Amino acid sequence: MAFEFHVAKNGSDIGEGTKQNPFLTINQAAGVAVAGDTIVVHEGEYREWVKPQNAGLSETRRITYQAAEGEKVVIKGSEQIQDWEQVEGTVWKTVLANSFFGDYNPYTEEIFGDWVVYNPGRHLGDVYLNGKSFYEAENFEQLKNPKIETEVLDRWTKTIVPAHDPEQMKYTWFAEVDENQTTIFANFHDANPNEELVEINVRKCCFYPEQTGMNYITVKGFEMAQAATPWTPPTADQPGLIGAHWSKGWIIEDNIIHDSKCSAISIGKEVSTGDNFRTKRKDKPGYQYQLESVFLAKQAGWSKEKIGSHIIRNNTIYDCGQNGIVGHLGCIFSEIYNNHIYNIALKREFYGHEIAGIKLHAAIDVQIHHNRIHDCSLGTWLDWQTQGTRVSSNLFYRNNRDLFVEVSSGPYLIDHNILTADYALDNHAQGGAYVNNLIRGKMVHRKMLDRATPYHIPHSTEIAGFAVVYAGDDRFYNNIFIGDDHLEGVGTDHFNGYTTSLEEYIETVHKDEGDHEAFNEIEQPVYINHNAYLNGANSFDREKENVVAADFNPNLEIIEDGNDVYLSVELPKEFENLLGEIQTTQSLKRVRIVDAEFENPDGSEVTVDTDYLGEKRSDKSNLGPISQLQAGKNRIKVWG
Repeated sequence: MAFEFHVAKNGSDIGEGTKQNPFLTINQAAGVAVAGDTIVVHEGEYREWVKPQNAGLSETRRITYQAAEGEKVVIKGSEQIQDWEQVEGTVWKTVLANSFFGDYNPYTEEIFGDWVVYNPGRHLGDVYLNGKSFYEAENFEQLKNPKIETEVLDRWTKTIVPAHDPEQMKYTWFAEVDENQTTIFANFHDANPNEELVEINVRKCCFYPEQTGMNYITVKGFEMAQAATPWTPPTADQPGLIGAHWSKGWIIEDNIIHDSKCSAISIGKEVSTGDNFRTKRKDKPGYQYQLESVFLAKQAGWSKEKIGSHIIRNNTIYDCGQNGIVGHLGCIFSEIYNNHIYNIALKREFYGHEIAGIKLHAAIDVQIHHNRIHDCSLGTWLDWQTQGTRVSSNLFYRNNRDLFVEVSSGPYLIDHNILTADYALDNHAQGGAYVNNLIRGKMVHRKMLDRATPYHIPHSTEIAGFAVVYAGDDRFYNNIFIGDDHLEGVGTDHFNGYTTSLEEYIETVHKDEGDHEAFNEIEQPVYINHNAYLNGANSFDREKENVVAADFNPNLEIIEDGNDVYLSVELPKEFENLLGEIQTTQSLKRVRIVDAEFENPDGSEVTVDTDYLGEKRSDKSNLGPISQLQAGKNRIKVWG
């Protein structure tokens, strides 16, 4: 029999957990709820780390944690601090016994781990004034005289970009910790911290099981914030503010999640499959340890039957230092959709190679669609083993980069997306299909001949082989490319010199005797047709049918109006002269290295016939993500 337990701020943990006699803490309910039960949490602020102790048993026998309908429920990893003492000018301090933090003191824990590139001594702690996070100073002098910058360096793109919030940079904190106590100094400027809401990070997570295998859990309708989450590379434990911790079948939906020091939602690996060994041992490159983590994961039960298949939908995720959604290995067979992700890694207090709105490794059969991702250091990064993955109908804008696919052999499908950053696409992979996208921005295409990465038997975690990225074996159909005077590589001309069929490739490879040498030298086939190239975007020299309007400026804009977002774009009259064909498993052809077809996760044939707005395409329809685009001016609602 399924039970409904209630939690309320007027409850008691020696209560019965009924609506009339509720529990006081969510954790008390988590200790008694079993498969099929529901935990309803009523309005209020809950400062606790919720640790599910029991698992659901199936899709129909879940354990559901949900906010009471129409009530605001907030779970925080912070504590309110009200006893501040003025030290000097606008600088105040609070002194806390180290026992206040238990066995996890965020003010001694530094940002640490594999692929951390830049960290001038920053920690996992944070200070918040009325919900707004401070910047950590490197020393006491910098605390008194904060450096305010209107422009900052984006360390990946090596470009100067506008600072996210220059005014907020003046609010700084600095901590000193000895064997007995932690002293936190903060520059509050005109505010009196004893008269305002001031909070500090205390807990690592807000909702995260300590044990693995906590399957079939639903978390719905909460606001969760202010957790001291650690750096989450693919070679370490990956705790998020909320996460599944190496489990199966979670649903995380309708939540507002913000101010995680590093990652907000984690569907990633656990500690036994690697623990920052590159940084700790220094004896092998991180690449080697990442390979080892894949095999360790197989030994730990990494399979469709035991891991992954999560649903992350309808969440708002913002103001996090590293990732909105992260996951290595544990993300397999998941679906991520209708999420609004923004302001990720824009404070730039630290930097490393594992930062994005969505950052996934081994995203086997993961479906990422209809998300709005903007104002991030990087929108979405699919790294290693991107196979059976589909990125469809997502809106990207004002990111420093929009999309990065790295060291993967496919097949993966990128369709009906709107990519508008000045730096739109990094393609360091092979075996991809880019269909009906709008791409306005720099495109970078690279080989990766020094890192052979695994590929899999289709729709499984079984490893079929390893391959380096020769580049190519890509498909570009029905896209609109938009260039600009200051943008590089927009279009498909970086494939000039590539073969255009598997037959031509094989014939060219075998003209001379030898084995692997020729495969390293001959360019893989590419399949490119029916694209539009505007405002300086350049076409592949063997493309048979396209539209080229080199001097036509579409004046593309993404316009926000409240929660609604509009695409404004002008298209030349030639645009309607070329119609795109619907792409299917048959027309996209198999990818060479993996010897696999473009398919749906269930193995059925894929048909790319539904546009960004959910409209069915006719057999011949206009290019780009939205079938109703036409010559002349267009203004179309794309979110809201």
